[in-house]
Amino acid sequence: MIQRALRHIVSPSVRRTFPPATLQAITQAIAAGEQRHGGQVMFAVEADLPLDALWRGVTARQAAERAFAHLRTWDTAQNNGVLIYLLLADHAIEIVADRGLHGRVAEADWQRICTALREGLRGGDPAAALVMAINDVSTLLAGHFPPGARSDQDALPDWPQILG
Repeated sequence: MIQRALRHIVSPSVRRTFPPATLQAITQAIAAGEQRHGGQVMFAVEADLPLDALWRGVTARQAAERAFAHLRTWDTAQNNGVLIYLLLADHAIEIVADRGLHGRVAEADWQRICTALREGLRGGDPAAALVMAINDVSTLLAGHFPPGARSDQDALPDWPQILG
């Protein structure tokens, strides 16, 4: 608990970790990916959690699910929103998929994307790692929600959501 709290107190800056060029690359990857499928993809990053959340033992998964709800990632016509969430202080990556994807995409597929993203981020090129993860999510979505299933409007924002 104390070690985790310290990591959150001295967490890296989101703005330093994700400069404008990286945020733009993420935005472009989401927009391009959504041309290939009828789903919606969001990316959110949070530097740290508040100390009261740490005291309550909030996990990265719980924080991702909270972000999924707060950002209204579920607010799509076909319940096919996907959130890629990073919690920098915990070095945690979570993917939260809406109920329209349950039973269609195996948990192992989401974990494979998280593992590849984690390795890519360790490689020192966050933009390339995130673009690859977004492309992988888009490929999964395209297999279940082809572009013809796409609604007329982009229900969720393509630009990265910086939380906290």
